[in-house]
Amino acid sequence: MNAEADTVTASTDRDQWLSDKLDELLPTKLKTIEEAKTPSMAIIATKGTLDWAYPPFILASTASALGWDTSIFFTFYGLLLLKKELPCEVSPLGNPAMPMKMPFGPKWFRNINWNMPNALMAGVPGFEKVATTLMKKTFKNKGVATVEELRSLCLEADVKMVACQMTVDVFGFEQSEFIPEVTDFVGATYFLPVAQQSDVCLFI
Repeated sequence: MNAEADTVTASTDRDQWLSDKLDELLPTKLKTIEEAKTPSMAIIATKGTLDWAYPPFILASTASALGWDTSIFFTFYGLLLLKKELPCEVSPLGNPAMPMKMPFGPKWFRNINWNMPNALMAGVPGFEKVATTLMKKTFKNKGVATVEELRSLCLEADVKMVACQMTVDVFGFEQSEFIPEVTDFVGATYFLPVAQQSDVCLFI
C-alpha cells in the first residue's frame, strides 16, 4: 500500500509541477507569438464617389506601410474604383455636412462656406462636375494625392484588391474593364473568412 501511495503522490507532484511550469511559461510564449504575428485588415468598399474613394485607399496604404496584411473587397458601386478609368465624381446633393469652399481667390473668399440649397444643386445642370472640379482643386492645393495615385500606392504595397463577381455580373461589366492587377473575382463566401480572421475589419 505504501508503494502505491508513493506512486500516487509522485504522480500528483509531477502533475502539479507541470501545471506550475505551464503557468510560468505559457504567458511568455503567447506574448512572443502575439508580438511575432503580422496584423491584418480587411476593408469592404461599397461606394465609388470621389469623397468615398479616399477612405479605403488611405487606410489600406497606411496599414500596408505599417507592415499589415491588407485586403479590400470591392462590391456594388465600390467596384468602380477598380476600373482602368476612374469615373469618380462628388455630389453635395443630400450631403449637408459637405463644406463648399472655393479653392482659389483671397483668403477671406476661400473661408466662406457656400451652403447651397438642395433645390439649387438639383436644378443646375453640371453642378456635380463643378463640385468635383472644386474638390479636386482643393485636394491639390493641400498636397493630397489623387485617387489614382493612392490606388497605385496600394498596388505597390501589395494590398490585395478583390472584386465582387456578383456585382460584375449584375452591372454587366467585363473583367477587361478593370486594372490588370485585379485577378480575383469572387463572391462573399470567399471574402467572409478573410474578414473573420482579420484583426481589423471595416465597412466603407
